[in-house]
Amino acid sequence: MARLYTGQIAPRQSAMGAGGGGGRDAPAFPVRTIPQGNAFARQRIPKADQPHAMFTLYHHPFCPLSRAVRISMGEYGIGAEFIEERLWERRRGFLEINPANTLPVMIVGQTSQVIGVRPILEFLDETKGASLGPRRLMPADPYDRAEVRRLLDWFDIGFNGDVTGYLVREKIYKRFMKPEHGGGAPDTRLILAGTRNLRMHMAYISHLAVRRNWLAGETLSYADIAAAAHLSSLDYLGDVPWDDFEHAKVWYARVKSRPSFRPLLIDQVPGVRPAPSYVDLDF
Repeated sequence: MARLYTGQIAPRQSAMGAGGGGGRDAPAFPVRTIPQGNAFARQRIPKADQPHAMFTLYHHPFCPLSRAVRISMGEYGIGAEFIEERLWERRRGFLEINPANTLPVMIVGQTSQVIGVRPILEFLDETKGASLGPRRLMPADPYDRAEVRRLLDWFDIGFNGDVTGYLVREKIYKRFMKPEHGGGAPDTRLILAGTRNLRMHMAYISHLAVRRNWLAGETLSYADIAAAAHLSSLDYLGDVPWDDFEHAKVWYARVKSRPSFRPLLIDQVPGVRPAPSYVDLDF
């Protein structure tokens, strides 16, 4: 059951959330894995899906987990080829790369892949983090790193399950899903649940923002990027009650004004105009 903080119970959606795949009845495709010791295992990538750039990111423009990776890549100054993936279509070429049918997936070079938002963020930190010096997105102090990881769980598991998974699926994904993929009219019960749950999460973001320079501490971190990625998808829809949470609004404006965030502001949902606050850096 969904967690609903008004004493009511909302039904949990059965298909993918904002970044997840479909049900357990997914067909399994044979994928050859070559053990590489402590390195990332390398799988055969279907020829049609073989990338041409050094980094390729399979994503959906409004998947918040994918957005977090895109922002992080911008902070590290990493360019990439971006391929939109619609998980509900269960495309065979993508399933051969990631049988779990989840986003995001990063391809490094021609054969290596890093699958999932947390492994990708950790991979970027381990390979590129030192280049940012004191601006590293995963702090050097182990206690500070633990706090960043705690907040990543809060947003990518809790916030995603309570809010983003409902609102993004019902208001964006279902517009493009065929009936056999779970498409159809938005479920107003889930929209109501997500909208109500959002207020609790906004209160917690405000609580952190008023007590800290950034959400996890003194410097910008993956925690800020994850939170902003989720809110950005909702902000497009006009669902965020910014005027009721001034501290969260001021914090979000700081993240939103960073150059790494700007590519997200040009994303569009066909047939759905963004809310005025979405592209306004001084909202």
